[in-house]
Amino acid sequence: MPTIRAGTLAYDTDHQVTGWHHHDLHQLEHAVEGVVEVETALGRYLCPPSQAVWIPAGLEHNTVLDAVRSLSVFFDPGLFSDDVGSRVRVLAAVPVLREMMLYGLRWPIARTAADADSEIYFAALALVVANSLDQEQPLWLPTSADPFAAMIISYIRQHLATVSVEMVAREFSVSERTLRRRFQAAVGMSWREYVLQARIIRAMAELAQSDAAVLDVAVAVGFDSPSAFNRAFRAFTGTTPSDYRRHTGCAAG
Repeated sequence: MPTIRAGTLAYDTDHQVTGWHHHDLHQLEHAVEGVVEVETALGRYLCPPSQAVWIPAGLEHNTVLDAVRSLSVFFDPGLFSDDVGSRVRVLAAVPVLREMMLYGLRWPIARTAADADSEIYFAALALVVANSLDQEQPLWLPTSADPFAAMIISYIRQHLATVSVEMVAREFSVSERTLRRRFQAAVGMSWREYVLQARIIRAMAELAQSDAAVLDVAVAVGFDSPSAFNRAFRAFTGTTPSDYRRHTGCAAG
């Protein structure tokens, strides 16, 4: 009997945290609705409906699903002829990729037997995925094993709407100069870059999964004006918040 080398798994959950784990298979996960967040030792990766997240075989990761309907395709590494690397990548869920993943639902990974049709189909999907891996999207934030930086990152996540370097320097009893220097050395990204990217990524998640007005989203993630939010969002994503929302399929306010 032929070995099952690929298949799909669907999730529908209000909230689930998988815990740290790894697979012997490559995984490509797409949030049909809601947002999937994947954490590795290197960073946190966001996967709203316009993206898919690639998790290579053997990589330890933790997945957070909030109000999510998602679909994963698992691949035997032997289906990929090229080196796919050892890190997570966020890919654009272009129509051909998304529709092929959805069509693959007829062949769940838990099925008991392989067949010629599924073998041909998943080999073709693996080729589409392999050609997409060099076109990743910048939807991730670095993490750090440094205890000081880890505390700062946690504080930023909890106070994103109001956080400032002055506030954090007071909270942790360091000078602003020391804070900026130590943060960049540990994280590999400046304080300003990190906070701005964190705000845009949180905004992308909110736009994808809620019907809150764009102005309300801007305020909730820490922008003082709609124009500043629009400029920053367009610079990061190449599109406006309203256009991004329309693309992800959430009716906007």
